[in-house]
Amino acid sequence: MKHWIEAARLRTLPLSVSGIIVGSMYALAHPTDAILTPTEVFNWRLFGFAIVTTLGLQILSNFANDYGDGMKGTDNEDRVGPKRAIQSGVITPKAMKRAIIITSALTLLSAMLLIYYAFTDTNLWFSLFYLVLGILSIVSAIRYTVGNTAYGYRGFGDLFVFVFFGLVSTLGVNFLYSKQLDLLLVLPAVAIGLLSVGVLNLNNMRDEASDRKSNKNTIVVKIGGAKAKIYHYSLILTAMVLVVVFALLDNFYFDQYLFLIAYIPLTKHLITVYKNQIPKELDPELKKLALSTFALSVLLALCMIFFFSDLIVNTLMGGR
Repeated sequence: MKHWIEAARLRTLPLSVSGIIVGSMYALAHPTDAILTPTEVFNWRLFGFAIVTTLGLQILSNFANDYGDGMKGTDNEDRVGPKRAIQSGVITPKAMKRAIIITSALTLLSAMLLIYYAFTDTNLWFSLFYLVLGILSIVSAIRYTVGNTAYGYRGFGDLFVFVFFGLVSTLGVNFLYSKQLDLLLVLPAVAIGLLSVGVLNLNNMRDEASDRKSNKNTIVVKIGGAKAKIYHYSLILTAMVLVVVFALLDNFYFDQYLFLIAYIPLTKHLITVYKNQIPKELDPELKKLALSTFALSVLLALCMIFFFSDLIVNTLMGGR
């Protein structure tokens, strides 16, 4: 059990639900119709299954990454980060493959329940669209490092993370509540996507040397460590600016800017990356950036619903 928990990479899980939290709380704070209350918009079943589905996809991706990199020999003695399950031999490739299949099935089941509670027996086309999206998410999580055409080895991992961790997670879950696309929400969705890419980029900066030897052509391998730092700064700083712009356009009051607290560890992180000269010393920053992104999403969600306390109490007491 200990080895399976380690293979699930618990430190990556808070990051994966950041978009779900923001998209869900935005729906709670912004009823789509003047006659609707947050109680009628927000649904705890949707929220729960959205969290479970997202966690399932993240764990699936971690299992598949362990399997793919392990079978390709990318996880070897040159790797800087913690040893993976297949690399160290504590989990066999056969057992990991079985875990991937089981996790895929459970995640798809959770996604189907999520779709059912969102649309019940109406909006057939929306249901089919989300079902296809769920299947694509599962396939994408596996194909990141598994197979001869794994896109993570061709430098497309950043795009996958941005789309699924940012846009699909935040906008997708909000649509399940509101049944419409709110363009204002695109700003925090992009921000979360960029911060998530930042975590991946940090991982790739740490592993640049071993990835280069293994022909894993990440963006860092393609552009080099120096330019990867500039790329990293642009990801984090752009995300920070977008969240502030979102708050301004959403007419936040002065005391709703408490989410800026999360900018303190983000700024410290940027300074650490700027001063870093030894890639392996970036490993602790992975957890820090992931948790900072999660903290930002939670604080932003709380700030959005801050002035809806009475209605939220009603939701908690009598919501569906």
